[in-house]
Amino acid sequence: MVERLITRPTRARHWVIVFAVALSVITYIDRVCISQATPLIMRDLGLDKASMGLALSAFAWAYALFEVPGGWLADYMGPRRVLMRIVIWWSFFTAATGWVKGLGSLVTVRALFGAGEAGCYPNLTKAFTTWLPQDERVRAQGITWMSSRWGGAFTPLLVVYMYNFMTWRQTFEFFGALGVVWALVFFWWYRDNPKDHKSVNSAELALLKGSEHTASGHGNVPWGKLCFSPNIWLLWLQYAALAYPWYFYITWLPTYLKESYHLEPQKAAVLAGLPLFFGGIGSFFGGWISPIIARRIGSVTKTRRFFGILGFCMASALLFISGHIKDPVIASLFMGFASFSNDLVMPGSWGACMDIGGKYAGTLSGSMNMMGNFGGALAPVITGYVLQATNNNWMMSFYIGAAVYLIGAVCWLFIDPVSPLEGSSMTEAHP
Repeated sequence: MVERLITRPTRARHWVIVFAVALSVITYIDRVCISQATPLIMRDLGLDKASMGLALSAFAWAYALFEVPGGWLADYMGPRRVLMRIVIWWSFFTAATGWVKGLGSLVTVRALFGAGEAGCYPNLTKAFTTWLPQDERVRAQGITWMSSRWGGAFTPLLVVYMYNFMTWRQTFEFFGALGVVWALVFFWWYRDNPKDHKSVNSAELALLKGSEHTASGHGNVPWGKLCFSPNIWLLWLQYAALAYPWYFYITWLPTYLKESYHLEPQKAAVLAGLPLFFGGIGSFFGGWISPIIARRIGSVTKTRRFFGILGFCMASALLFISGHIKDPVIASLFMGFASFSNDLVMPGSWGACMDIGGKYAGTLSGSMNMMGNFGGALAPVITGYVLQATNNNWMMSFYIGAAVYLIGAVCWLFIDPVSPLEGSSMTEAHP
């Protein structure tokens, strides 16, 4: 009995998931709160829809541009030092959003905020690659993305509630403080190499075979293989197609609901959170069921392709239908189910980055998220200009989003989501 207790693996690795969950919630609170504040910001700063669209997209452009540097730093320095720095950075600029005086300062602050947040998920992916056994990674991604979506889903209600006690400017300051607390606690607990953590015993370390290899610094990224691989380009393109319609949910959706259905702020906030709430369920479900199906059929590749194609096609159809529904609750539910389908693709996409990238998982996931956010950055700008040009014809935005989703489905017909960049062998039966 004593021997069994001594050799039982500790569970320190699960705390990495807890930290990831907490940071994901904070990340999306900081990111989504501006969508609820958009009408107030436009009123106080005197901005029209096209100008506000530029401000909303400033985050996404900077976020995209700094994804690869953030991921490379994770591979080179390790997540411990990188995450502590960038979380404090973006928390400061979250608070600074409440200090803006006009369009110029708003665009600048949101861009600097986006530059900081860019390193979040590549660094978490690097941490998962090092701290989790292969068969736990996709589920961890599913849990993480569920948490991020749910953080964003409840943000509109949280913001509306906080408006009873403070202004929109003070709300941004409050949210900024949350990240600083996380950064300090994470830096105190986390170690880049599990063997350096006092809570990890030898049995748990045995589960993390190869972690010392992925944990060590890898600045010599094979850029040629990364940039000229058709498989990587398809992975990038599908993620851009995934992000474009989704950015509508976190930028223009509250405004759409208020203008199209003339809803009370509280009801609009609840409905605006539905796509994020259902998206979280989709992320969790996709991450939970994928390993089970992969074991049953003996193929990770077929499983990830199935969820990629299914998720994109369902999201396209549901988003298209939602734009034709006159009842705001039913329309929002259809958008919620579209987001659920959208997020069925998420765990497999990030799982592909871990399996393909290996010790370069931070860089590869950063590059995929970069391309995704280039696609996402186009959404608020194009939506703003389309509304200006068509006298607030919101239907055109739904048509464009549905068409973009179909591009992602085509990509998944050809993506190889398991063969590593460095050419080492992979086990197909592993989820």
